[in-house]
Amino acid sequence: MAALIDRAALDSATAYGTLGEDGRSGAALQRLTLADGRRVVVKHYDPAADLVMQMVGDDHGREVALFLSGALDDLPPTVHHPILNAWYDGDGRGVVVMRDLGDAVITWDHLLPPAQVRVILRGLADLHAAHRGRTEPTDTSLDRLIGIFQPARIARFAGNGLIDAALRGWEYFAEVAPDEVGQRVLALALDSGSLLRAMRDQTPTLLHGDVATVNLALEGDGVTLFDWGLAAVGPAEFDVARMLVGCAHVFDLTFDEFLALQREVAGADHDEASLELALLGGLTWLGWNKALDIVEHPDEGVRARERAGLDWWLAQAGRAFERGLV
Repeated sequence: MAALIDRAALDSATAYGTLGEDGRSGAALQRLTLADGRRVVVKHYDPAADLVMQMVGDDHGREVALFLSGALDDLPPTVHHPILNAWYDGDGRGVVVMRDLGDAVITWDHLLPPAQVRVILRGLADLHAAHRGRTEPTDTSLDRLIGIFQPARIARFAGNGLIDAALRGWEYFAEVAPDEVGQRVLALALDSGSLLRAMRDQTPTLLHGDVATVNLALEGDGVTLFDWGLAAVGPAEFDVARMLVGCAHVFDLTFDEFLALQREVAGADHDEASLELALLGGLTWLGWNKALDIVEHPDEGVRARERAGLDWWLAQAGRAFERGLV
């Protein structure tokens, strides 16, 4: 762990501003301009306000612990993190200071061409290869990660807009995917135990845990990943599937073209069974969101897109079931 900025430097800030939070977690982000002209983003972890922290039982800011452990010190050349320093304040709450990535951050309005998707997948593949075989756990377990939207776990947060949407989405899922495959997927979403056991049998590595396009930036020839608070240990393919299930509309690729590119980039490290399990895990993570859009989205085009998308995801799940992976 190497701090690249002193805490005292924040006291020299000449301008202050706040940032939105695309992940909808409730985390507090502040943009500062320092006396030397550098722009930084400061993230304050507060379990009382941060929904994602509450959902995974994080009471202090696990990203800080990951940074202080040195786990991010030896990232491969194709993947970076923007953290300049991190610490726990007097109340034990995490504070992370990052480079301001500005317009390099990918938004929901981008449409990434295959070449840029390749850069992201290359960085992920190199990250996973560098930590391949890792068994030392992080603070977020694989169980917490894949079951983050499990209805029984999130019901206590009812009243929050995101949680209420997820709970409605899982209710809709039974309607939009009523066949046997859909029923089995829903059963795993309700209780991911058998999926968790199958994923634990795959080769483990360090996972970012929340690879969404809004949590990354494209800089030079590599990808910069931020928001490491859900970092876990599990099969590499989970990071890939999580990105696809949540961000496919940002890629100028079909689902099958994306997977073909992933297989090519992974090369000798590619494991088809692990990929199929991860795709199944992706659907148990965000299947509610697809069902919600199919039923409630006001844009007919989006409803049709998500209907076609869900059919594709269910076909992948069916293959995993046919192979007896779960």
